[in-house]
Amino acid sequence: MNDTAEASQPPEAPRPRGGDLVRRHHLATRLWHWINVIAVTIMLMSGLMIFNAHPRLYWGQYGANPRQAPDPAWLDLSHINGGVPFPGWITIPSHYSLADARLWHLAFAWILAVAFALYLLWALIGGHARRDIAPTRGELAPAHLLHDIKEHARLRFPTGAAALQYNVLQKLAYGAVLFVLLPGVILTGMTMSPGLNAALPWLLDLFGGRQSARSIHFLCAAGLVAFFVAHIIMVVLAGPINEVRSMLTGWYRLPREREDQA
Repeated sequence: MNDTAEASQPPEAPRPRGGDLVRRHHLATRLWHWINVIAVTIMLMSGLMIFNAHPRLYWGQYGANPRQAPDPAWLDLSHINGGVPFPGWITIPSHYSLADARLWHLAFAWILAVAFALYLLWALIGGHARRDIAPTRGELAPAHLLHDIKEHARLRFPTGAAALQYNVLQKLAYGAVLFVLLPGVILTGMTMSPGLNAALPWLLDLFGGRQSARSIHFLCAAGLVAFFVAHIIMVVLAGPINEVRSMLTGWYRLPREREDQA
């Protein structure tokens, strides 16, 4: 009887190996990824045009307001390129227009905010954030972190089934984007809106004033740029065709194990 029962049980699915084509990314992740790419790129480029209109950053409430005691600028790029630090090829629009830049920036800010809220709800309720992004205690151990840093420095990326899981450096980077940088740019952007100040006055207290919010907005945006640059470099080094295909279709070719490559 035991033999019959055991024979009737379905065999376990074989563990994927290097070279197998497997499902890697959910549809929600793929949609969020490309909406994020488009919205953040346009917001960064239009934001640089907005920054060109006043290329200084302050801490506090008033900044350069001559009617109040002005706060000293902690960053002043007004001496670069005749007071226009970012050239037209990297801004939206390419010609100087503060009004047009604000229109582009605000339009895609709402797209980003709505898409981010929906994705974050899906990630939290569905368990994606807990299961795939939150690092374990063991992964945060100094020895494990140092090992992963050394492996990345040597360009030794996970192979086989291990490539289906985010490593601890990816988890920390994605967690910083999802729970620090993107909420930071969205909330500080809301803080800089006079209309929202009337509806949500606590935002001004939270960030210490509109000028402080503008500085934090700039720093969070700079953090996103740093993440995107590192992300693109890693995609190129890991195999851009395979990586981009997985984010378009969901299908990913597992890198072969190192012993198979020998």
